[in-house]
Amino acid sequence: MSIVRRIARPLLATGYVANGVESFRSSSSAAQHLAPAISAATKAFPQVGPALQNHAVVAQGLAAAQVGAAVLFGLGKLPRLSAGVLVTTTALNAYADYRAAEASTPEQKAARRSTAFKNSSLVGAVMLAAVDTEGNPSLLWRAEHLAGDVRKSASRLGRDTQKQVAKAEKTIQHSVKHG
Repeated sequence: MSIVRRIARPLLATGYVANGVESFRSSSSAAQHLAPAISAATKAFPQVGPALQNHAVVAQGLAAAQVGAAVLFGLGKLPRLSAGVLVTTTALNAYADYRAAEASTPEQKAARRSTAFKNSSLVGAVMLAAVDTEGNPSLLWRAEHLAGDVRKSASRLGRDTQKQVAKAEKTIQHSVKHG
């Protein structure tokens, strides 16, 4: 792991851990904050609606997922998976922050816009972290190259087999003629 990753991952994770712990501790206010997002999710996916009825439990679950993913990410364990979880929780929190922010005065609108930009930046940062392969090929690249290698091997095997069949035919023809 490069020195930049050793420093950057814990720095990025720190804010998520602190925010997640605070959200877990004050799950009732976090639940009110998430209510618009939960309502939108319930409308979009009615089959999961009953599971989302207790907003405080949903808020605690999201906070626990955020803390767990941030700790794993900060330690460099399952960094792409944990960054993917952080993308999801950050996007939900960004949506909830934007919906809950007051915007009746110019100062409140400016604060709301500033928070939206900050949250967008965080989503972008963890999106980059989610696709960071640390210089190693991605799983998609590996799968594509494995498939190419299998095709080449199969083609080579097919040519070799054809040559052996042709050689066997010549041998049989020669044996039949010279009997």
